[in-house]
Amino acid sequence: MSDDADSTGEDTGGKGGLKSIIIGVLAAVVLGGAGFYVSYSGLIGGATAGSAATESKVALSPGDRPVFVPIPQLTITFPPDGRTRMLRFTAELEVDRAYRDEVEALLPRINDVFNTYLRAVDLAELEAPSSMLRLRAQMLRRVQIVTGPGRVQDLLITEFILS
Repeated sequence: MSDDADSTGEDTGGKGGLKSIIIGVLAAVVLGGAGFYVSYSGLIGGATAGSAATESKVALSPGDRPVFVPIPQLTITFPPDGRTRMLRFTAELEVDRAYRDEVEALLPRINDVFNTYLRAVDLAELEAPSSMLRLRAQMLRRVQIVTGPGRVQDLLITEFILS
């Protein structure tokens, strides 16, 4: 009889353990989902990215908006490897309104930096699909060194034709 009691006790213990595991997993899933919803919807944890972008748009007055300084078109010829290859490059610099005149005064130096850098880049690197991001970052960094910190926020490439 004691053997029957032990076997019956083990079965109920096994079912109780399985039930508690299932309940624990379900509770974790429900609580995790609720936590995700609360944090994603912005009820807890401050503003979401969308509301921060809206606030920044409202905070900008017309005098605070950046201006764009055009870079004159550059045409760069590469050494012939059987045929002459050319790059036509045009860009604009995103600049704070207060620094526009200073940056425009440095345009000859900026053109020199672009010419020097683009002539030094290997033609195969220019043809690679992933090279645009790397080239843009390198050129922006060089412009920021020439103009000084905080004057140029971004480089917008408007034309990049390799023929």
